[in-house]
Amino acid sequence: MTDRRLAVEAWESLFRAQHEILDEISTDFDDEDLGQGEYDVLLTVTRGPEMTARLRDITANMLISQPSVSRLVDRMVQRGLITKCPDPDDGRGSLVRATEHGAATFRRIASRHARTIAERLSCLDDRELTQLRDLTAKLRARH
Repeated sequence: MTDRRLAVEAWESLFRAQHEILDEISTDFDDEDLGQGEYDVLLTVTRGPEMTARLRDITANMLISQPSVSRLVDRMVQRGLITKCPDPDDGRGSLVRATEHGAATFRRIASRHARTIAERLSCLDDRELTQLRDLTAKLRARH
């Protein structure tokens, strides 16, 4: 059985670290052409084949509700960052594709954002980063 006190201490430390780091790295989205939610949508879309993803996959990767994702996607369509069309394999679903403008905006911000993340996590060596990645994946895998 896990030591409850240690589990709570570990959770509080993880939660506080995540909150503090997120506050620092979210400044990459201040006064930019792309908000953090839009960045998350484009992250999923640009990783898909032909820079395309199903709306349900975008929703699954986001930490906000499905209606909020749908509204965000609709705003991004209006801004010319993505296009949206019916999914030919799922009559109720939609496909979302990054436009050239959206992909270029994403790449520009992603480069700076990755640099900020790497700088912030530079207090850990590669072995520790691997361990952190593996431990958090283990925590996420347990539903």
